[in-house]
Amino acid sequence: MIKSFDFFFDFISPYSYLAHKQIREIEKQNKITINYKPMLLSGLHNLAGITAPAFVPEKMKYMIRDCKMVAEKFNIKFKFNSNFPINSLAMMRGLIFAKQKGGSNTYIDIFYDAYWQDGLDLADEKIFISILKKINIDFFEFKNAISEQKIKDKLKFNTNEAYKKGIFGAPSFIVNNKLFWGQDRLEYALKEFEN
Repeated sequence: MIKSFDFFFDFISPYSYLAHKQIREIEKQNKITINYKPMLLSGLHNLAGITAPAFVPEKMKYMIRDCKMVAEKFNIKFKFNSNFPINSLAMMRGLIFAKQKGGSNTYIDIFYDAYWQDGLDLADEKIFISILKKINIDFFEFKNAISEQKIKDKLKFNTNEAYKKGIFGAPSFIVNNKLFWGQDRLEYALKEFEN
């Protein structure tokens, strides 16, 4: 039996946020360990030749309503960000940097809440810096780190790995080499984990 399974995600995905909040509740109950795997969703879409829902008006309208409905079901604080979508590259590279420093869980929680709970404009540098301060990360150290080739390569590797595993969107879970796509498939991923 495996001891954990992979959760491929991007901060830009509201469904990944909703899955993340459910995962945190599962982890509090000490039932399971989830391995957070940051990927760049726009890069994955490019590899797969997919147009993101944010750029299809009918899908976007549905997604906003659907996310609110899911949030209500699970009692998750959620606000569809009026600045959606933004470029998540710095945030995703930053997570790899935070992981190296041993603070990835706090980083994930703070940035997810800032974007999908508080509705902050994370494309605004002043706001971004204020969030980094909350988790004791110096902005200039952060900026230098996310420009390092090894961090760029790690995010690219994760994105390519996701594509090779057949992943085409976020959130996605890989359990026993099986793909489960969507926050509504977390239940099935957990069942597979327990088998």
